[in-house]
Amino acid sequence: MSGTRLGDLMVKESLITIAQLTEGLNEQKKTGGRLGSALVKLGFVTDEEVTTFLSRQYGVPSINLAFFEVDSEIIRLVPEDTARRYEILPLSRVGTSLAIAMVDPTNVFAMDDIKFMTGFNVEPVVASESSIRESIEKYYSQVKEKADDAFSKAMEEMSSDDEVLELEAEEAQLGESELEKAATEAPVVKLVNLMMRESLLRGASDIHMEPYEKEYRVRFRIDGILQTVMSPPVKMRDAIISRIKIMSKLDIAEKRLPQDGRIMIRLLKDGRKKQLDFRVSICPTLFGEKVVMRLLDKENLRLDMTKLGFEQESLTKFEKAILKPYGMVLVTGPTGSGKTNTLYSSISQLNKPDTNIMTAEDPVEFQLMGINQVQMKEQIGLNFAAALRSFLRQDPNIILVGEIRDFETAEVAIKAALTGHLVLSTLHTNDAPSTISRLMNMGIEPFLVATSVHLICAQRLVRRVCANCKVDNPPPPQVLIDAGYTPDEAKEVVPKKGEGCDKCNQSGYKGRAGLYEVLEINDEMRELVLVGASSLELRKKAIEQGMITLRRSGLIKVRDGVTTLEEIMRETLL
Repeated sequence: MSGTRLGDLMVKESLITIAQLTEGLNEQKKTGGRLGSALVKLGFVTDEEVTTFLSRQYGVPSINLAFFEVDSEIIRLVPEDTARRYEILPLSRVGTSLAIAMVDPTNVFAMDDIKFMTGFNVEPVVASESSIRESIEKYYSQVKEKADDAFSKAMEEMSSDDEVLELEAEEAQLGESELEKAATEAPVVKLVNLMMRESLLRGASDIHMEPYEKEYRVRFRIDGILQTVMSPPVKMRDAIISRIKIMSKLDIAEKRLPQDGRIMIRLLKDGRKKQLDFRVSICPTLFGEKVVMRLLDKENLRLDMTKLGFEQESLTKFEKAILKPYGMVLVTGPTGSGKTNTLYSSISQLNKPDTNIMTAEDPVEFQLMGINQVQMKEQIGLNFAAALRSFLRQDPNIILVGEIRDFETAEVAIKAALTGHLVLSTLHTNDAPSTISRLMNMGIEPFLVATSVHLICAQRLVRRVCANCKVDNPPPPQVLIDAGYTPDEAKEVVPKKGEGCDKCNQSGYKGRAGLYEVLEINDEMRELVLVGASSLELRKKAIEQGMITLRRSGLIKVRDGVTTLEEIMRETLL
């Protein structure tokens, strides 16, 4: 209802005179705001009289907020900036209905916005402008204090490391309104920054934020094992997710579909700036959206192949294969087994000014100088197969394909390997020999596999024994024999274990090492592939030829005190 229309009705009801209306309208023009507030300010009417009048006109109840106490759980349903923008205050909830106090109960935009935001039907009541403003100040400051207390508690639960780090998202590219909105929720901003900072200090590879019916859990994956680090209040869930979506430039309103993004962080540590990447994946679950952030710290990327953990003979075979001018080298293993690191190490070794290297990745995890990296975008048809076809017209020497997932990609990759290009890629298989069978199951002819594939490397990651608290841990000889050692080896091997200390967070493990199974496809192996030998037969022949299996690679590392028997039993089979 316009100010003039409202004023005319008030004159008609004899609440004010025409002269007072004219003065009120002039005051409104000068100071802005609503006519009712201008009339109250001039002393022509009281707040109660305006509220009662509006209640009568609009046919909705009126309320005096001074005598009404609102629960903080209800206040949290509507963000502070929305409450201020529309001059409204959430009051109470019954079933699917939310009662809100409004200055203007005819504001359908406000009601639609709140209905969409909360999922509740909106029941308006009228309150005076001054009382709504005072209540917004009062209640939202209380909610902020509670959030600050939750944040302080979270900080106490997490590491009290004295090291000072400043996290600074590259937010200059975001819209001003988004930044202002994020900045108003200071505890949430601090909490998200704290999680990122803590993940770096603890050496985590992933942050998991998981919503449940009555709990919101945050876990870090440290050395491959998930550990619960904190449980923020459930009511902070949406604010935390919105903050992460803003930082990773995702759609805040989309809550039904999975989304993927990236956060670039500039970190000030010991006066030195370094850049970190967080790969963000958001997936809708039963009780809200689950967020997984993978920390991509370039300093943890080991590009020196001699330091990855290869046994010397396996490393010699691998390096010989990647130095060939054409053919295919495959790295296999489950998600999180270090395949990307091995491939990046390979292409870094091959990265020279006279070599054209092109990669198709989903996603591009690390940006490498001198290498042409292409990010896949399935939604516009840019998949591995399409990228590979394009690469073949770009005069490449070496092609890296993030993953061979289907027949089409496998077919183009093999054709590239047979036409003078070195192709590096990954597959999800349990060991090296079963990779041959996997390619054939995809529909690739045995003669194409036999002629194109030069080497297959299967790998796993196991936790390293903490060097600071390492002690001898000799088990009975039979345990060692059952694990795979010969009786003679069992007499000499003394496994180690970590007792637990501050450096390893009492876990006994610090860092990870790789286990590698390298299968070289020589002439004898090619003949077996051509006659359709099973992966069991291929494995038997490879071991005869001296292939170090994943289990044997693990046993060597237990003997050398790198890892424990428990770790290799968990990750490998005899």
